[in-house]
Amino acid sequence: MSGTIVLVMGVSGCGKSTLGARLADALGAGFLEGDDFHAPESIRKMQRGIALDEHDRLPWLQRLNAALRTRTAAGRSVVLACSALKARYRDLLAEGLTVPMRIVQLHAPPDLLAARLAARPGHFMPAVLLASQLAA
Repeated sequence: MSGTIVLVMGVSGCGKSTLGARLADALGAGFLEGDDFHAPESIRKMQRGIALDEHDRLPWLQRLNAALRTRTAAGRSVVLACSALKARYRDLLAEGLTVPMRIVQLHAPPDLLAARLAARPGHFMPAVLLASQLAA
């Protein structure tokens, strides 16, 4: 699986980090957690229950794209866990890549998502933002 990318996407609480890490391990690929690339001010914004806007997301997506390009240019495969809820976000992630990006979109019922978010103490993504993610 040299130099390929798998994007595991979906709303917060759908299991993309858990599945993505396991998939990366099974494939012998690197794993990138999209949350690790958020700017500190974006994390503080989400902690206050404020959804990110396009101005917040663009540099985050650009950092993720740069990480994907760096890894694939070195011939490494990577699994990325990232919400990437809109097609234009996925387009930004894929910009300039020389290898295909396979996409796995995870779904779960809203009540299960809300329960999972409520069970994650200390995570910056509060359950109050779930509705805005589902709307996207």
